[in-house]
Amino acid sequence: MSQIPAWTQSYQPGVAAEIEEPTESLAALALKSAAEAKTLVATDFFGRTMTYEQLGDRIIRAAEGLRKLGVRKGDRVAIVLPNCPQHIIAFYAALRLGAIVVEHNPLYTSRELRHMFEDHSARVAICWDVAVEKLQKLPVDIPLNTIVSVNMVHAFPRVKQWALKLPVPALREMRDKLTTSVRGTVTWEKLLASDPLPKNYPNPDVSDVAVIQYTSGTTSQPKGAVLTHKNLYSNALQAQQWLHGIETGKEVTYGVLPLFHAFGLTLVSTLGVLIQSRLVLFPTFDVTMVLDAMKRVPCTVFGAVPPIFHAVASMSKTRHIPITSCRFNISGAMSLPNETAELWEELSGWVVIEGYGMTEASPVIAGNPPYEGRKIGTVGLPFPSTLVRVVELDDTSREVEQGQPGELLAKGPQVFSGYWNNPAETAYTVLDDGWIRTGDIVIQDEDGFIKVVDRVKDLIITGGFNVSPTEVESVLRAHPAIEDLTVVGMDNPLGAETVVAAIVLQDGADFDEEGLRRFCKERLAAYKVPRKFYPVTELPKSMLGKALRKEVRIQIEALNKAAEVAD
Repeated sequence: MSQIPAWTQSYQPGVAAEIEEPTESLAALALKSAAEAKTLVATDFFGRTMTYEQLGDRIIRAAEGLRKLGVRKGDRVAIVLPNCPQHIIAFYAALRLGAIVVEHNPLYTSRELRHMFEDHSARVAICWDVAVEKLQKLPVDIPLNTIVSVNMVHAFPRVKQWALKLPVPALREMRDKLTTSVRGTVTWEKLLASDPLPKNYPNPDVSDVAVIQYTSGTTSQPKGAVLTHKNLYSNALQAQQWLHGIETGKEVTYGVLPLFHAFGLTLVSTLGVLIQSRLVLFPTFDVTMVLDAMKRVPCTVFGAVPPIFHAVASMSKTRHIPITSCRFNISGAMSLPNETAELWEELSGWVVIEGYGMTEASPVIAGNPPYEGRKIGTVGLPFPSTLVRVVELDDTSREVEQGQPGELLAKGPQVFSGYWNNPAETAYTVLDDGWIRTGDIVIQDEDGFIKVVDRVKDLIITGGFNVSPTEVESVLRAHPAIEDLTVVGMDNPLGAETVVAAIVLQDGADFDEEGLRRFCKERLAAYKVPRKFYPVTELPKSMLGKALRKEVRIQIEALNKAAEVAD
């Protein structure tokens, strides 16, 4: 940065304004940690551990196994795995070859996976055996020709493996959920039986593509954000700088967020390995599982979404299991409720850092200071080596006055350069000189702290006015009859949009549409008040708990059609 931004004066003492940008690949990072940490625990899976030295050895053996399957630099390797030690090994093994990792949710259906596999054209996939059938059902014109199947149970402690073989119905049911027999695949064990990859095999360059990370696709088909080794490595270094006081070789990082999501990937797979942390991996979030692990190996770095923070804190209080070891607590992906932050901080004695990011930024752009100086209700300050601008919604070349809402633009070494096979979306998102549009409407205060107001694409235009669905939702959440809701805009015959709300009622609450409307009118301008309320039993959400507005619109359309048929 040619000029140090004024907001860096709000940084905690000891946090540098800039990072030293990486010059080597993520594969070099992992193997360096393996060589330095050696006997330190790298992964912890239900108590079974793997050292960093073992991790390094398995990475280069898996890399050689992939090379024998024909994987070369630039090839895409799909990973379809839950959180498990095999996931970390597979990630770095593909990167060591210079291949491009494409992360996938193993719970997706064949239909959901199809678009992404058509887009990235991976010929090799490393897949949880339970999900293999979904890949085998993909159309024959998709070039996937080799599936490496992973039996996750093989990474369990031996006593747990033995217990799962007992002829007990409950254990048999659990085993069937965790693994299944498959045909037509290469086993993970066969891949690891390879000799180590020769040391002189060419290393990828820091500027090479490392990962294609698909966005959630809440407004359209998922888009593949192309992230380089430099992008992801830089964001890990930025996070390390931001979490001032984090100690290499001494931290315990809980992997409760999926590694196939940008947040989990950076927190665990890259930052965790960079600081040579003990990575305690959970294949799915289960609050009992997390607290049982807390008793065995207390966590020091805990990254999660607000509902997970709330669930863990609530059960911690009930079961009297301490969470006071959690020094670094990072919340993201959605707004952090005050009551959740207060409960966690009361029980742990440490603050929850609310941050902000997007897949296209590897993913973190901003965060609150981890000790003192944070501002509740904001997502914090831009990270070291990160620049931001707040611009007019219809003209990205014009900045708004300080304190006024506008679209956030970002620039930094963690910021991507475009989408895979999607020049139109790239042209819209990537601006001149490395700036990208975030699509978020924000306000930046005089100290540099950022408050997210809404999404540009979520704004509802009605009667010539812009309506923020988030603002309407925040009002309705205070109504005692509402447990959950999502506000969306529905097209009307006049060409504008109508503000409507899909609501989940509290148990025992009656649906009183007029009462809800009066409640809103007392607190909102007339044009912001929902014209119709739709009671539903459940709202479609992403895997991290975000409302899927596109799916909510489909849900409401179905309700309208059903009402027409009934009439």
